[in-house]
Amino acid sequence: MYDFHIWANLTMLNYLQELPAGMYEQELTSVFPTISSVMPHIYVTDRCWLEIMNGTNMSEALEHSNQIKEEIAKAGIADLKELFSQSAEKYREFFATHENMDAAIVVDNPYAGVRENSYAQIVLQVVNHATYHRGNITAMLRQLGHPSTMTEYALYWYTK
Repeated sequence: MYDFHIWANLTMLNYLQELPAGMYEQELTSVFPTISSVMPHIYVTDRCWLEIMNGTNMSEALEHSNQIKEEIAKAGIADLKELFSQSAEKYREFFATHENMDAAIVVDNPYAGVRENSYAQIVLQVVNHATYHRGNITAMLRQLGHPSTMTEYALYWYTK
């Protein structure tokens, strides 16, 4: 599923890079104020969950995420592609050192409480979160009168 996540994010970023001038940053009334604010949100959230899986308390990971949010929000698409690539490498390093993805860790979510989650559940959360927000981008593009690109999991099957 994480490989799908990498593919879908890159597919969307490549597509966004081809948009008519100004559309990526155009303000609109939607879930996010601009399309350009969605992919940075996905990246920051990915990074936050990786910190949590690496043992950082969720409150601290959220604080770190908030600290980099403004910097990442200014990143252009080419920069985001590089950031996502670096993040994918860090996730791969994590997977290489954590063979048992069913192992559980305690997540102390300041908004929802304490519970155990397996690493696999957290990775699925990362993937689902991004899928949800790529859907937001699709809706925003249609709102601006422009089609989107497919990032369906089933389409991913045929790219491999």
